[in-house]
Amino acid sequence: MPLAVTAASIVTCTHAAKVTHVPSSRVLVQGVPILVQTDTNAIVGCPFTLPTVPPKPSPCIQVRWTTAALRVSASGKPVLAQTAVGLCSSPEQAPQGPPIVNPAQVRVQVT
Repeated sequence: MPLAVTAASIVTCTHAAKVTHVPSSRVLVQGVPILVQTDTNAIVGCPFTLPTVPPKPSPCIQVRWTTAALRVSASGKPVLAQTAVGLCSSPEQAPQGPPIVNPAQVRVQVT
């Protein structure tokens, strides 16, 4: 079973920039808020540049989660699982690739 994602989990965009979480749930796992599908997830410092002439910066700025746990919720919203599907996007809302999730806890599993 996949592990639950918390605010302490390390999530990066495809280009290795770190995702900053703004958790909305008050449910804690090992003292850290668990993340739900509707939380705000901002990305700062993405180095991606489009290979045009001249090159155009197109950094990832946010993650939108399209799937989450089916059977587990926190504060009435689906919990993010390690296997959750999301999409990083640019300021123009262009898809930039999936986020990479490394859960920080190993106790709570979700389906």
